[in-house]
Amino acid sequence: MTKSIDVTLFGATGFVGRLTAEYLANHAPQGATIALAGRNQSKLEKVRSEIAQDSGVETVREWPIIVADSFDAPSLHNLAEQSTAVISTVGPYTRYGEELVRACAEAGTHYVDLCGEVLFMHRTISKFHSTAEKSGARIVHACGFDSVPSDIGMLMLHEAAKESGEPLTEATMLVKMKGGLSGGTIDSMRVQTAEAKKDPEGARAIGDPYGISADRAADPAQDDSELGSQPDFGIINTAEHGGPQGWAGPFLMAGSNTRVVRRSNSLLDHAYGPRLRYGEYLPTGTGIKGRLRAFTMAGALGLGFTLLNVDKLRPLLSRWVPEPGEGPSKEERENGFFKTTHYGTTESGKRYISTVSAQGDPGYKATAVMLSEAALALALDQDKLPERAGGILTPATALGTAYADRLRAAGLTITAERA
Repeated sequence: MTKSIDVTLFGATGFVGRLTAEYLANHAPQGATIALAGRNQSKLEKVRSEIAQDSGVETVREWPIIVADSFDAPSLHNLAEQSTAVISTVGPYTRYGEELVRACAEAGTHYVDLCGEVLFMHRTISKFHSTAEKSGARIVHACGFDSVPSDIGMLMLHEAAKESGEPLTEATMLVKMKGGLSGGTIDSMRVQTAEAKKDPEGARAIGDPYGISADRAADPAQDDSELGSQPDFGIINTAEHGGPQGWAGPFLMAGSNTRVVRRSNSLLDHAYGPRLRYGEYLPTGTGIKGRLRAFTMAGALGLGFTLLNVDKLRPLLSRWVPEPGEGPSKEERENGFFKTTHYGTTESGKRYISTVSAQGDPGYKATAVMLSEAALALALDQDKLPERAGGILTPATALGTAYADRLRAAGLTITAERA
């Protein structure tokens, strides 16, 4: 089927959606056809006009507008049938995302989002993976700060470690970052928790380290005594995992990121290592103070998860936690940054390091870059992408090293080397 639009952005009037539209206006190659989609025609036209004026790119005024609603299947199929690739910024995806994924899978249309919701990913894999395989659609969740640095950083670590001829047995990612917390992320956490209470199978997938893997039977059992437990939110001595001296505590996004990385490994026939242990943490410093910070962080994170799901406390928490659609100022977005470092060890003890870093708030500015470049790669670089059928994939398996090259060209730093 001939597609008239290269990339359609669904949710263009939202906070992250608008940032993504602004990035596309300034960085999409000349001749690429971009469309804006959402529920409200007049709001979409207003966003398009403002972006054209702010960017100085007059061709933005010619971008098509597509009116579609998350619960209106015919409108979503119309959107998908016109588009080579679709970006969705409309979350929580567990609540709003399913019909658009269905439409793209059936139409053979590539799709990316910034989802960090394991329950949603589990559901789309169960319902639409085989449909997307047959149509050739590459459905790629987690193309923002959740989980591109994790997934592409792990892919780069693997590429470097291939020279050893050995599988990796352990990889640990440490995160340094400065950025605001997204209201959409908080709402997604609330919705996923509420939905999991009604979905026992989905709840088990959330709790299983390999809950969204391609072939669960080929992965280690949860009670594998040799591999040991792989907690989502643990505390570690970083030197024991190949990193610098110090301590690290829980990383909020690890519960999602680790499962995406393990799905990549399973989709790649366990090329990283059939018994790879993988975890992600936030460094807290050295000595007794560093260790105390790690434990304090763990306690605060656990309390935060509990409080966010108490409806009566929501008005009080809204003083500190942003609501959906809210986000940091432009100055705050510019002053943010992130750097992730993967420390990997092979069977014989050889060590490798990979890094992914960028200037700009990770959940906003950097996410808009990662999301846009993923969609542009799917729409314009199909001859450079990994050879594989469609399906519910991951950034590493759907986009591969060609995506890493795009991200480098967009200003991210991505490296991998022997330690």
